[in-house]
Amino acid sequence: MRVAVVGTGRMGAAMAARVAGAGHDLTVWNRTPAKAEGLGGPVAGTAREAVADADVVVVSLADDAAVRAAYGGPDGLVAGLGPEQVVVDTSTVAPETVRALAGDVAATGAALLDTPVSGSVPSVESGTILVMAGGDADALERARPALESFAERIILLGPVGAGATMKLAVNAMVFGLNQTLAESLVLAERAGVDREQAYEVIASSAVAAPFVHYKRAAFADPGSAPVAFALDLVAKDLDLAAALAAEVGAEVPQLATNRGVVGDAIAAGRGGEDLSALAEHLRGG
Repeated sequence: MRVAVVGTGRMGAAMAARVAGAGHDLTVWNRTPAKAEGLGGPVAGTAREAVADADVVVVSLADDAAVRAAYGGPDGLVAGLGPEQVVVDTSTVAPETVRALAGDVAATGAALLDTPVSGSVPSVESGTILVMAGGDADALERARPALESFAERIILLGPVGAGATMKLAVNAMVFGLNQTLAESLVLAERAGVDREQAYEVIASSAVAAPFVHYKRAAFADPGSAPVAFALDLVAKDLDLAAALAAEVGAEVPQLATNRGVVGDAIAAGRGGEDLSALAEHLRGG
């Protein structure tokens, strides 16, 4: 299968490497070309060139603005699409954004699926990430070989926009867990319990979700762990979830509380730090 990957940040690069490792014919594009090199396929000069001959296009970009920019214009990916191609967008964006882009893609004869993921870069690297899909079932089947190169499970949730909706709901819960984990760890420390021992108990308790395990190094030794999910992006996702909640009339008081704490941490200069840095923020460090 010929696969193009558009966007090679941390997640996109890991996806591209898995696609190439599965034996697919890979082409990549990134706004900064140097970040797209060495992933197992040639680097295209434009998004349009990258997708022109692809069976499946995997998109992984930071936010709504970056997604719209990559799709639009004479060098954008929509300009390079044609019949029977499938675009699977793993970006975390507003459902309305992906629904609007689906119309642009459909006008070329191609199909767009919103396929955001739940998990981390190591989950992609091990091929165990979850895909939450919205869109046409037949298009999903055509794209499945590419998705299965890095995903363990793919759940089709409904029409285009359903995947984006579920991703915001899941992330709201993940960020709530992150907040609670930070608070509980700092509470135990302040009361005299060793940080490593406290984390061992948390990781062995009823709240030991996968997130608790794969964030252990980041919480235990904040200075040594790389940034996996910056607080600036956490704020973006929480704002998207809040907007969706307002649109559908859902009460989300915990989300509002978490957004306030994240905002405080960003105001203190931690926007570029990993979401686990909330613990350091609460320590006053």
